[in-house]
Amino acid sequence: MVYDAVVFDNDGVLVGRTSYGVLHEAAWDAFDALSVADPDPDHVRSMVVGVSPEEVESVCTTYDLSPSEFWTIRDRTAFEAQRREVRAGRKSLYDDFEVLHDIDSPLGIVSSNQQETVDFVLDHFGVADLFGTAYGRAPTVESLTHKKPNSHYLERALADLDAETALYVGDNETDVEAAHNAGVDSAFIRRPHRRDHELTVDPTYEVRDLHDVAALCR
Repeated sequence: MVYDAVVFDNDGVLVGRTSYGVLHEAAWDAFDALSVADPDPDHVRSMVVGVSPEEVESVCTTYDLSPSEFWTIRDRTAFEAQRREVRAGRKSLYDDFEVLHDIDSPLGIVSSNQQETVDFVLDHFGVADLFGTAYGRAPTVESLTHKKPNSHYLERALADLDAETALYVGDNETDVEAAHNAGVDSAFIRRPHRRDHELTVDPTYEVRDLHDVAALCR
């Protein structure tokens, strides 16, 4: 099928994922930056991935912190950690990335990672010009409400690309749900970290890699 646009999640789809340990350490750094010397390890873990505004509010109340200030710093430490991983060569584009040049439809990115991280990855690898639009989160607590499966950023990307029909490619069930919420097709990519994952949602397609995605668009 010829789509008006093809939009991709970033981490785990176009670029390798950041290890949990690196992000966990970045969460510790956020508490340390605000002079919380001995936070509850469970509170630190709750600030690593899949964070909700309610969790931020609850944790910050415990330590008498401003949620907005804490989250700005937490996003900053997470960005800095990922930037180090990219520069050290531990977070890089997947080998099949070049096949995106064979897709004629306009391309976009929608990620739940920080906008700053998305921009840095694209600039570092010199591929920003390949995408007509690229969205990540703002470094605010409010931005957490717009994470997938909310289709907020996906719909903005589709508007930017003037797309009525589109394919969204992701490696999480929330990606499939976001595509459904936006009324577009979805492709669940079974990278090695998702090879045996059992889905509880039904994507339009399941693909092994970006070569399969390109084949769908011919």
